[in-house]
Amino acid sequence: MPKVKTNSGAKKRFALTGTGKIKRKHAYKSHILTKKTKKQKRRLTHFTILSKANERSVKEMLGMK
Repeated sequence: MPKVKTNSGAKKRFALTGTGKIKRKHAYKSHILTKKTKKQKRRLTHFTILSKANERSVKEMLGMK
């Protein structure tokens, strides 16, 4: 069997929690911030858990099956 290569874009964007869930950053926090409210920008700062629908494809990209 050949080695499974990790998708290098995915390894920069996702991280595993201690319980095995995948955490990700929120989108819309990188630019055009002047028109967004302080509350919106503050909420986008925090990490969130990846949805169940995307979990399988991200785990494959990270080399976990």
